[in-house]
Order: sequence, then structure tokens, then C-alpha cells
Amino acid sequence: MSIDQSTAARVAKLARIKVEDDQLPALAAEFNTILGFIEQLSEVDVEGVEPMTSVTPQRLKRRVDEVTDGSQQDKVLVNAPDAREGFFAVPKVVE
Repeated sequence: MSIDQSTAARVAKLARIKVEDDQLPALAAEFNTILGFIEQLSEVDVEGVEPMTSVTPQRLKRRVDEVTDGSQQDKVLVNAPDAREGFFAVPKVVE
């Protein structure tokens, strides 16, 4: 796939990037270089290669996901400018 100057101008417009007409040939060349690199990557045989999340093998620590109320209502409401009946009190914003 090859990108010409009109396609480069359209991509720049879609990306909302102002590109002067004299810079379009260089932008089209950059796009073609990027696409060439992507084509090279697609030629690599990755059969049997496990996907990685990092270059070093790591296992994420896992814990049981338990839903609790936290039992910290009093500690949380200490920072509230106005707390009533165990809740944050806020001014009325809708009539």
C-alpha cells in the first residue's frame, strides 16, 4: 500500500493537523516508511509465541474480590464540610 500526497493531506485533515502544501511530500514519505515497517512486522512468524505484557516474565498478584462496606463511615465523614445522618450533605442544585 502506498500513500500519495492527496491521501496524506486527507489524513492530516482528519487528524486536524495543519500541513502546508510544501510539506505534503515529506509527510507522505513518512507514512510510507511507517507502512513499510508494519509490512515487515506482518512477515514475522509468531506461531507458538505467547502474548506478553512485559519483557520480563511476571505473574500478577491476585486476591479475592470481596465487596465490603469498608466499616469506615465515621473516618470518611470527618472530612465532609457538612455531614448529616451518616451521609455527605450537599446544597440543592435542581429546583
